[in-house]
Amino acid sequence: MSLAGRLALVTGGGRGIGRAIALGLAEDGADIAILYRRDEAAAAATVADIEALGRRAHAYCASVDDFDACRLALDALGRDLGPLSILVNNAGIASRGRGVADTDPAEMERVVRTHAFGPFYLSHLAVPVMRTQPRGDIVMISSIATKYFSANGAPYNMGKAALEALSATLAKEVNRDGIFVNTVCAPLTATEMGERLAKAVYGVKQDIHELNDSAGFGRICEPEDIARVVRFLVSPANTYLSGERLYVHGGND
Repeated sequence: MSLAGRLALVTGGGRGIGRAIALGLAEDGADIAILYRRDEAAAAATVADIEALGRRAHAYCASVDDFDACRLALDALGRDLGPLSILVNNAGIASRGRGVADTDPAEMERVVRTHAFGPFYLSHLAVPVMRTQPRGDIVMISSIATKYFSANGAPYNMGKAALEALSATLAKEVNRDGIFVNTVCAPLTATEMGERLAKAVYGVKQDIHELNDSAGFGRICEPEDIARVVRFLVSPANTYLSGERLYVHGGND
């Protein structure tokens, strides 16, 4: 599973699923770049934890829906850490749970830009660099929302569906370049965003783990569960799996 000598960029890597992925890849030997939008303190704490594992790490402030900011961040991480060979498009935001007729078009654009435009921008910038490396990996973090397309979530559903279309298309384009492209669809997960969703949608009073009995294996998914899937996908153990969409739902379909 060694990722020694490889550099990974994890968007939204300061907290939640992104933090777990960043730490997991560092444990496997990769150096880590984190892209964050607002929470500088969380990004800095994750960087410190990665460095404590003996890996190099830097955090860069950039909104993924801003192409120029993404370009400058990738230029900087190239100078600071070297050539990128792993990209995890994890950054995401929630929509407000309203029907299409009641959703502000500005909200729709903001959510779709984050989930679809951002991964396109970063993949556009990363692929030329990855083509110079022995191996490249791009992992898109999507959601089981694309399995059900529930009501009152059009912006989020649209953004994740577009993300998955990008992933499937890109996998075919870069296959002969030795670049693996896969999608990991996460369920309700014990993160800050997951806690807010659990309270708004499922009536949780205090803690998301109140839903354990209704979840796969009798527990809510943890960020590390998603991270372990990503760690396999980008590892030497994955020799032929690309263009796939993996639903991580604990068998509770």
